Amino acid sequence: MMIKPELAKKLIEQVRNEFAASLQYLAIAIYFEQESMDNTAAFFYAQAAEENEHGMKLLRYVVETGGNAELLAIPAPVAKIKSAEDAFQTSLNWELEVTGQINALMDMAKQQNDYLAENFLQWFVNEQLEEVTTMEKLLNLVRKMGDKNIYMLEQLIKHAE
Repeated sequence: MMIKPELAKKLIEQVRNEFAASLQYLAIAIYFEQESMDNTAAFFYAQAAEENEHGMKLLRYVVETGGNAELLAIPAPVAKIKSAEDAFQTSLNWELEVTGQINALMDMAKQQNDYLAENFLQWFVNEQLEEVTTMEKLLNLVRKMGDKNIYMLEQLIKHAE
């Protein structure tokens, strides 16, 4: 076994967190689709797929390094999104939380002198910069647009991709 049981356990917890994020982004995508904001919905469907990918990447790492990969129950997403601002605030809060979780995993890998895990986790550290800055930027734009101009978001997201 190349990975210590404590780190494998924490990585599997992060797998659960990533899959939970995927479900949350699906809930947000559904909200935007029901609001006839197809471009914004597509953005969040893509975010959901990306979070699922992150979970799979973590899971595969645990399996490949010989860790126990027993899956955990995934909590339900926040079912009711009230507004575009609420959706982006929820997303930003989640990405900030994940950043803390990834940093804690990196700290654990360093404490265990697990250089392989540090190298693996560095990708996630870098990814969180992109995730947080994207959600901060979009939240700020949504706030500036206000409810009256929220459909401008559709064009902005369409041209950003």
